[in-house]
Amino acid sequence: MVTTPAKTTPDTGTDLRLLVRAATMYHLEGLTQAEIATRLGVSRPTAGRLVARARAQGLVQVTVTAPGHLSDSIHTDAERAVEDAFGLNEVLVIDELADGSPSGNAALGRAGASVLARRVQPTDTVGFTWGPEQVAAADAMPGNASCQVVVQMDGSMTSVEYHTGVDHALSRFSERLHARPMRLMAPLFADPDTVTALERDSIISQALSAARAANAMLFGVGSVSTSTTLFEGAYIDAVVLDELDELGAVGEIGGRFYDADGRPVASSLVNRTVSVPLDAVRACPTAILISGGEHRRHSILGALRGGFATILVTDLPTAEWLVAQQKGTD
Repeated sequence: MVTTPAKTTPDTGTDLRLLVRAATMYHLEGLTQAEIATRLGVSRPTAGRLVARARAQGLVQVTVTAPGHLSDSIHTDAERAVEDAFGLNEVLVIDELADGSPSGNAALGRAGASVLARRVQPTDTVGFTWGPEQVAAADAMPGNASCQVVVQMDGSMTSVEYHTGVDHALSRFSERLHARPMRLMAPLFADPDTVTALERDSIISQALSAARAANAMLFGVGSVSTSTTLFEGAYIDAVVLDELDELGAVGEIGGRFYDADGRPVASSLVNRTVSVPLDAVRACPTAILISGGEHRRHSILGALRGGFATILVTDLPTAEWLVAQQKGTD
C-alpha cells in the first residue's frame, strides 16, 4: 500500500496541517497553549512555537473591525503615528476638540482617568499637577482602581483669590483611588531663601519627596502667554513672561519651564519654584500628559521632545500636527 506524505513547509519540515490545527485551536477555539499541547500530544513550548510559526508564515491573518457607529471616533492610525514619532508607550486620541472649553477639558479628563485607572497599581504613589484637565480627570475617575498615596506635585498658594481646583482634585483622586492624600501646603513661587526653608520643612519636604518618587504622574502643560493659568492666577507677571519668551520657553509643567526641544530654561524662576523638577518627571515610568488644542500645541511638542511623557492624551488635530512637526525635523 502506497501512502502520500503529508504536505510540509519547505523551511522547517513541520506538518502544515499541524500548524493550521494549532492556529485554529488558539485563535478560533480559544484554547490555551497548555490545552493545545495536550490535544496535539506535544510539549507546551512546542505548542507555543506552532502558533507563532503559523502566524509568521502567513497562515493566520487577524482583522479588527470597529462597529460602524464607533469607527469615526477611533483613531488608531493617528495614535500609532504619534507613538512612533516620539517613542511613547501609549497615545489616546479623543474624538472631541480640546479647545480649552469645559467640554473639551471634560473629554480630556475622561480619557486621562481611564488611562490612569488601567495603569495604576495598589502600591503606587500617584502625583498630579493642578489645572482644569486634571480636575476633570479627578471628577471622571472610576472607583475600580487603587493606589497607596496621591500627592500634589506643585505648590498652589497665591496672593490673589484664584481657584486652582487642587483641593477638589486631591480629595477626589484620593477618594476614588482609595489612597492617602498628601497636600503640598506651599506657594508655587517664592524667593530662593523661602524655597530653601520650605524644602527643609518636615511636612512640606515629605510631600515633595513623595511627589518626586511617584510611580505615576498625571499632568498638563502650560503655555508662555497671558492666557496661561499662571498669569491668570497672578503667579507670574508680564515682566517674567517677557523674560521667558526671550529665553525661548514654550511651556511649563508644574511651573518648570522648558524650550522647544524640552530643555529646562534657566530663568529667574528656577530657584524660586516649589514643585517636582523636570528631571523627576522625565524619570517617572508612567508619566501621563493630558493636553490638547491649538493653544497648547507648542507646549506639548516641547514636552514630548524633552521626554517628559510616556503616555499622551490629546485630540486628533493636535496629534496630526505633532507628527507633521516631528517629521519636519528629520
